[in-house]
Amino acid sequence: MKTLLITLVLGLFFGLKPTMAQDIKFENILYGAAYYHEYMPSDRLDKDIQLMKDAGISVIRVGESTWSLFEPREGEFEFEWMDRIIDGLHKAGIKVILGTPTYSIPAWLWYKHPEVLLTYQKDEKAYYGIRQNMNITNPTFLFYSERIIREMMKHYAKHPGIIGYQVDNETTSRGVNNYNFQVGFVNHLKKKFGTPQNLNKVWGLQYWGMNIDSWEELAPKDGITNTGYKLEWERYNRKAVADFLNWQTEIVSEYKRDDQFIMQCFMPSVQDIDQVESAKNMDVMAVNVYHGQQDELTGNEIAFAGDFFRSVKQKNYLITETNAQTIGWNSRIQQPPYPGQMRQNVYAHIGSGANMVEYWHWHSIHYGQETYWKGVLSHDLQPNRAYNEVTKTAQELKRIGQKLVNLKKENKVAILFSHDSNDALNIMPFDQSGSAWESGSNDFYRNRLVAQFHKILYQNNVGVDFIFPENPRFEDYDLVIIPSLYIASDELLNKINNYVKNGGHVIMQFKSGFCDENSMVRPVMAPGPLRESVGFYYQEFSNIKELALGNDPFGVGAEKNKVNTWAEYIILETAKPLAWYDHQYFKEYPALTINNFGQGTLLYEGCIVSDEIQEKIIRQELERAKLMTPDQELQWPLIAKSGKNENGNTIRFYYNYSSQVKTFTYPYKNGNELISNRKINSNESVSIDPWDVIIIEE
Repeated sequence: MKTLLITLVLGLFFGLKPTMAQDIKFENILYGAAYYHEYMPSDRLDKDIQLMKDAGISVIRVGESTWSLFEPREGEFEFEWMDRIIDGLHKAGIKVILGTPTYSIPAWLWYKHPEVLLTYQKDEKAYYGIRQNMNITNPTFLFYSERIIREMMKHYAKHPGIIGYQVDNETTSRGVNNYNFQVGFVNHLKKKFGTPQNLNKVWGLQYWGMNIDSWEELAPKDGITNTGYKLEWERYNRKAVADFLNWQTEIVSEYKRDDQFIMQCFMPSVQDIDQVESAKNMDVMAVNVYHGQQDELTGNEIAFAGDFFRSVKQKNYLITETNAQTIGWNSRIQQPPYPGQMRQNVYAHIGSGANMVEYWHWHSIHYGQETYWKGVLSHDLQPNRAYNEVTKTAQELKRIGQKLVNLKKENKVAILFSHDSNDALNIMPFDQSGSAWESGSNDFYRNRLVAQFHKILYQNNVGVDFIFPENPRFEDYDLVIIPSLYIASDELLNKINNYVKNGGHVIMQFKSGFCDENSMVRPVMAPGPLRESVGFYYQEFSNIKELALGNDPFGVGAEKNKVNTWAEYIILETAKPLAWYDHQYFKEYPALTINNFGQGTLLYEGCIVSDEIQEKIIRQELERAKLMTPDQELQWPLIAKSGKNENGNTIRFYYNYSSQVKTFTYPYKNGNELISNRKINSNESVSIDPWDVIIIEE
């Protein structure tokens, strides 16, 4: 009990003791699936393991979903059922990743301690019957979580078959609004802002007479309209997740061997996580990526997740879950992949820097919410088309995986992603959808402003990293793209100014620099500290539906020569106009500008532009920064990715995202196509079959 309490106090209130993340060495690409023998309608463990072995599966993930079997009654622990699974996999030469089971609490815990369940906004309550329904900051939940984690680690840490551990699963703050969370938030404010009087000033609480004289007077979140409060609340949500994951990481690290890693399976669809802070003590990043199939398979989501999560630790990452057959919590969107798509997806992940690809999951489940989220095996549990494609891919990876593992990317283009700006634009939306997210879109992975930039870079075969305001590393890149940086400190804006002055190139979007880090509008000419580097100022702005640009300046044709949603009334100083609005009144103001500042340039978009205009802008700036390569001669559905392997050789991936054969001229040095083991000569005409990939080692 004493150990538990000490860990809770240290972990949640005084910060964790430093845990050094390791640089884990992967010798080959890992390929496998999550496996839940406990869900099977009958005991078929030996048969499943034999099927996995025959296919060439090299890794299996277990354990993250079944706290109730590890601890069926409070304080009674049973591990024999999992011992049999892990022992069997190890005997077959299949590596194991074990998850802590804290994202799905046992029935006895909620029954004895209903206070662990979430309270949402305006006193709405979570109920038992679904996973992720608990308050991750509740002391009772944390007490029992620590106990099951320690018992599992004591039992399993020395097992030779286990190569790594997953802490929790797809963690978010889950809409927490419990009383203890509110108390923690107030304590956070005390530490950050010092006094109620200072908070009044920073947040402008005198507006509507809401200033406070004591911390006890601070109202709960439910009815709050103040933008500073809302933004800080979102930051505290992210901090709560980071504290929770770092706390679990610290516990697991006390027991794990040096050759074992710690990770968490993040979701790219979730914005209320500080991925950098949450994973600072983890050894490797991991992410679950789901996407469209059949004709809706584009590779966009795979590339986005890979670029983002590779950037968090600036090294390779793992795919812990991705599509096997069909996905969905109902049977409305069942889309089995076309032949070749499962295999192509594996190489798409690897081409973005993944060292492991795992499916969710091995077998389809015969009951429950995820009945139609099918695994490699269908409900009949027999080898099938998907199993055969997995087998083909696994055998290829055994042969060539050592040339693809630990692939290093050397990108010179970056996107600056700001959680604060994303949150603040959702709090104070600028469009009719009510947030920064695309209204009615199935693409739930990311802010649509970021999405447009990334999609166009991806479809034009431009390698890209993400950078973050806390450590932007501008100097590593020749071109930095900055979606609406609505929230930013003077320090960050001055770093952008210096980057441009010293020769960097920037594409920047509207609303950047408008508010400081506390969501207070700067009381100066917009865009504040950026004024000199952008070369203009503005005092007015307008919502618009859709306008044309005068004289089609980017040559995209009348139908695509459109901008929408937002327009800033830009007054030029040193900037040059790139386009004007075609409108009786708005024509007085440029829609897009470029400014030479020091040795660099800053191109500014005062509105949302069409994809076609954005593509022209990006390619123009790639030319300006001298970043164009032969890969930009190809465009989606032909996708090119590249990196250097551990032998220092360049690996080039070419993917065909279509149902027709595609042909292109290979523009680089002579190389060897790894899958077919045939020579490819420079300037040779190369054909790629539908939904296929070729991989060339120079």
